[in-house]
Amino acid sequence: MSDRTTARRKLLVVANRAPVTYEGGTARRGGGGLVTALSGLIAHHDVTWVASAMSDGDRAVAAEHDGSFEETTRDGATYRLRLVVHDSAAYDRFYNVVANPALWFLQHYLWDLAPELGPEFLAAWDEGYVPVNEAFAAATLEELDREPEAAVLFHDYHLYLAPRLLREARPDVVSSHFIHIPWPEPDYWDALPAELRVAIHEGLLANDIVGFHTERWRDAFLACADRFVPERRGRVTRVVAHPIGVDADEFERLRDDPEVLEREAALIARRPEQLIVRVDRIDPSKNIVRGFEAFGLLLSEHPELHGRVGMMALLAPSRQDIPEYAEYAAAVERAAAEVNERFGRDGWTPVELDVADDFPRSLAGYKQFDVLYVNPVFDGLNLVAKEAFLLNERDGVLVLSENAGAHEELGEWALTVDPFDVSGQAGALYEALVLPADERRRRAEAIRAHVRAHDIREWISAQLSDLDAVRSGE
Repeated sequence: MSDRTTARRKLLVVANRAPVTYEGGTARRGGGGLVTALSGLIAHHDVTWVASAMSDGDRAVAAEHDGSFEETTRDGATYRLRLVVHDSAAYDRFYNVVANPALWFLQHYLWDLAPELGPEFLAAWDEGYVPVNEAFAAATLEELDREPEAAVLFHDYHLYLAPRLLREARPDVVSSHFIHIPWPEPDYWDALPAELRVAIHEGLLANDIVGFHTERWRDAFLACADRFVPERRGRVTRVVAHPIGVDADEFERLRDDPEVLEREAALIARRPEQLIVRVDRIDPSKNIVRGFEAFGLLLSEHPELHGRVGMMALLAPSRQDIPEYAEYAAAVERAAAEVNERFGRDGWTPVELDVADDFPRSLAGYKQFDVLYVNPVFDGLNLVAKEAFLLNERDGVLVLSENAGAHEELGEWALTVDPFDVSGQAGALYEALVLPADERRRRAEAIRAHVRAHDIREWISAQLSDLDAVRSGE
């Protein structure tokens, strides 16, 4: 990074999730990739993080400190944390009806799973999504009163309305909004009432910068902006694409972590000759059921692989209080059981389904895969496809959905699949298993080199350069 982008600056990060969550007054690292991705900002800049108080522990700490206080990362960097306490009923409507599942499913082209847009949904928008965004805007304004020169960095689909509210109160603010999930083309947004889709796009266009992980999502947003907000009143918003990277040094440190080594030893003790690994949250967008169906088809078509190959699905539970997610989790279990009942025998279980919130276990899987299976229906990026190759020790092959954002970067070294084509995925898995050693090595080394060259520091630097360009009028 240049001196210009590494110069210390004042930043307001505004996101639904905080870097930490509190239980019994004790802080533990928050979940989600955003927290990991933005840790570098905290280390090098004066950061205030505005987030929801999501747990009882969060709300208790917020009440004790009147909402905001100094916090320290595990590396010793300090930042200011502002926890926004919402009405519980409003937050439930905001999160469990509008943001997840409606916006999440719409933006992942899974609208058939979204709730009906009847009076209950519209009430959830008016009484949940709107007031939560208003609370975020109000908290951000208060923090700007304390740090008037700070730039504001909004993140993701929870906060589409807040930027416009902020802009109306502070026309001089410099703000960006990074979207970490796919952006559908205009026709798909027609599933929402006109008033709502216009409000979403107007909210985002109130920022100086709107960012996505890929050119594909960027282009779709530009098309939506032209359709839904054709009159901009002279306001200019830069729309950019910056694919997020990972912290290669952190993964290198984790390689020999005692917990990772313990999980790896247990994995090696029971692994078959060749191992297909997938690491996912249990989310309909991750396409896990079709993945199991494709593996079953592979075993049906290639009996010579019986007993020699296995699939290890290292899955984390997700949003199980939302009915669609609970139903999908049950479907995942059924699909795995069907493969095992059909093909399993003494000493060989074709699919090992391991559901737990266990990061060291996932890292052990990264080290040991022969095939990494990443087949989402749609994904904003998918960091698994990048992280795994920093640790893998077997010249593993990447089988990658063409609808994963990471395909834009890694597709030339992956075996590309249509996430809806079960037969095609079975064929790609077989090709990956029999790929010659020299070709496996060439592809794995190319992915590893790309991930190291385009790391998390590059992603952060690009966003800071965008903010600098706005301020300088470039």
